[in-house]
Amino acid sequence: MCGILGVVGDKPDENLFKTALSRLEHRGPDGFGIWRDAENRIIIGHRRLSIIDLSEGGKQPIEIGNYVLTFNGEIYNYIELRKILQAKGHRFTTESDAEVLLKSFIEWKEKCLGRFNGMWSFVIYNKSTGEVFLSRDRFGKKPLFYFQNKDLFVFASEMKAITPFMDRVEASPDFQWMIKNYSLYEATDKCLINGIKRFPAGHYGIYNSQKHKITFHKYWDTLENLVSVPKRYEDQVEQYRDLFIDACKIRMRSDVSIGTALSGGLDSSGVICTMAHIGKNVIDEKATQDWQHAYVACFPGSFLDERMYAEKVVSHLGINATYLSINPEAGIERLNDYFYYFEEIYDTSPIPMSNVYQAMAHNGIKVSIDGHGVDESFSGYGKSLFEAFLDTCRPKEIKEIINTYRELHPVELTTSDSSSDLIMYLEYMFKRRKTVLRNLIKKIPVLTSLIQNGPIEKLGNFNYNLFLLFHQSVLPTLLRNYDRYSMMHGVEIRMPFMDHRLISMAFSLPWQSKIRNGYTKSIIRDALKDFMPAEIAWRKQKIGFQTPVLEYIRGPWKNFFSDTIHSDGFRNSSFSDPAASSILFKKITQTDKANYFDGRKFWMEVVPYLWEQAFLKKI
Repeated sequence: MCGILGVVGDKPDENLFKTALSRLEHRGPDGFGIWRDAENRIIIGHRRLSIIDLSEGGKQPIEIGNYVLTFNGEIYNYIELRKILQAKGHRFTTESDAEVLLKSFIEWKEKCLGRFNGMWSFVIYNKSTGEVFLSRDRFGKKPLFYFQNKDLFVFASEMKAITPFMDRVEASPDFQWMIKNYSLYEATDKCLINGIKRFPAGHYGIYNSQKHKITFHKYWDTLENLVSVPKRYEDQVEQYRDLFIDACKIRMRSDVSIGTALSGGLDSSGVICTMAHIGKNVIDEKATQDWQHAYVACFPGSFLDERMYAEKVVSHLGINATYLSINPEAGIERLNDYFYYFEEIYDTSPIPMSNVYQAMAHNGIKVSIDGHGVDESFSGYGKSLFEAFLDTCRPKEIKEIINTYRELHPVELTTSDSSSDLIMYLEYMFKRRKTVLRNLIKKIPVLTSLIQNGPIEKLGNFNYNLFLLFHQSVLPTLLRNYDRYSMMHGVEIRMPFMDHRLISMAFSLPWQSKIRNGYTKSIIRDALKDFMPAEIAWRKQKIGFQTPVLEYIRGPWKNFFSDTIHSDGFRNSSFSDPAASSILFKKITQTDKANYFDGRKFWMEVVPYLWEQAFLKKI
């Protein structure tokens, strides 16, 4: 896990390049490397976070024959790939996954991407042709940005490393749209800085330095990688368990200590409990035994506090945990630093999440294996739950969906009618919706092709809506956020639930394997229940990792935000709305009528200005 930077052009300035590369030092605090060609057409740089092969042999950029590589990420199955390559005659001089990556490219060119199990953004320069090959992992876990004009092509892990090469740095003309759609823009090529674009996930690109043109090619589409799953639910559970154990095992490959951000929820608990199972029962030549480092963010007195659940997990495993009581006063003092490293805008504070990975780094932990990606593929929050109605007309299944939603949201689904009346009504309404849809299709022939051949036909309504959450809205934004939260402290996050084999299986499963007996994520609970405490495996309450923004604005952050919204800078900024901010601030601090969502709304009123001061004006 590292930071990468490259500039293609006519005699790019090396001193400017070194300055830009230093802006990525937090991503790779263990050293750096710079390579430039003899004709002075390209400079490639790398900031190193040493995790696999800690020796000098693991340094980058790597040069082999006509190819030069700079790589951010991990190839978890590098051991298996190295054995295949050795059988083909390749010889290795290091123990690094980066050397395996480059020799895989030399052997298979772009088809190597389908063989990789990992997360990455990497760039390979071909000295003989002048072409630049760029790639980003299937789901966009690792960031990659680029900028080009008539003279230069620049790529980097973060926007702040690109801006030194730009004549003018300003906010995007789409800035207001991006603020309003803060959970959507990450899945596009739009960036908050005008002129910088985001390289698409699941693609590779080739930049032709002669024509000054980049062409994109999609190498991964989840819809084209669906798999056959067993018909029996019990067999599905067994298959998922086996895959998940392997996904965790290969992510435990490390030459440094690894930890876990533990909440006490199903996902993070499933990860660390499976790691414990692997430590006792599974042999792997590179899986570390030094994994017993759990870090728990605590919010004493807040509904967000989950310490009691995390304690059950560590007690079950017989390990210790580091409990971090989040200090909002200390966090607000460093808010400018957070926004500089974070680069983006989101509807909650980065302070608690950042503090977890900061504590890991302080204790020498460079890798955290976390539980991201489950909620968006298995309806962890009940999102898209009612879409399953369009996949069934059976009263028993309709009752299953309703009861599951009731368990997740006991206050939201109330009615004066009896349960049977409600079920009958919903059954009638959704049958009617299907009839209306069929009649509409008959009238508009183009829709027939869309429904019969499109993703809804392949996935069903429930899985299709999860597909959108996973690929186009919620998850891309969360992946970006956690990359920044962790990498601002030089900590890598690995995500076994997002192993592409598991994702292909997840979207191939019928909804009945995800919603079952009043639970969401049913197959995961059944697959991992033997590894963890029963009260965690069957816990229904879901609390997201958020900041108690409302309580903080009323309390320890009150003076900070009061000073901010009443400052001359805020009043004169084009990124602020002083009147709206003042009204909402008074509602929060002077009445008892404000709720959690008012706190998030006020945060989003002020954040564009904070972003302008901490990031835009400093890059």
